[in-house]
Amino acid sequence: MLQTFNGAQIAEELTTLLRLKATPVAMKKYASVEEMQQVPKIRRPDQRYLFDQIVAQSVRLGYTIGVTADDLAMKQCGAILGLFPQDDDFYSGEAMDGVWFGSREDSAKHQQQLDVVPYNSYQALAISPIASDRITDPDICLIYASPGQMILLINGLQWEGFEKFAWHVSGESSCADSWGRALATGQPSLSIPCYAERRFGGVLDEELLMAISPADLVKAIEGMKKLSRNGLRYPIPPIGIQADVTTSLQPIYPNWVKPNK
Repeated sequence: MLQTFNGAQIAEELTTLLRLKATPVAMKKYASVEEMQQVPKIRRPDQRYLFDQIVAQSVRLGYTIGVTADDLAMKQCGAILGLFPQDDDFYSGEAMDGVWFGSREDSAKHQQQLDVVPYNSYQALAISPIASDRITDPDICLIYASPGQMILLINGLQWEGFEKFAWHVSGESSCADSWGRALATGQPSLSIPCYAERRFGGVLDEELLMAISPADLVKAIEGMKKLSRNGLRYPIPPIGIQADVTTSLQPIYPNWVKPNK
């Protein structure tokens, strides 16, 4: 049984339980650049990138990579991360007025409702594949998965201590719904990746993103193991839209299932 965050073991469990295509990654904030640079085999960007691209380099290429505010090409993702200030310019809505929203007022409302990490609370951030164990105590983990994989991850998280999760959709800048919210609150945070994440970050058409704390990820894995023992596992085999379901349902819900006609 998983008790602590063991990256290699967690990656193996996720592969077994969910057959993920995208590499699960770990993310951690650091108080100083020097502290971040102690991460084994850390890479530093050779040009300015969007943070979507930095995440993608870890998820799709397996890089362990660290960034500061100076490495980011645009204020939007930097401010969501808390590496850039959330100032009057950020909240004004000017940058997105007429691009993503039909008025300055709506653009400003969008900016004001984003989940962001407090500015100047840290200086550098690193991201690395979970399996590498280069970040041994991450703040959050990122899991890219299909809707079918994601619902079982959520079911696993709800196996013990059930709670009804309430997530929101910011539309553009939905990274605020995932890693922005999770870094700011520590809560499991599901998002529909936005245009920018797909255009610049290589997120696949069918992928959702869960940003989740290490403790909650361990909890979800243990829950998915229990579900798997009940036959509730991925991939989910369709029984057919005109099949007789009573044979399958009777052992699970013996007092609820009506016999077939």
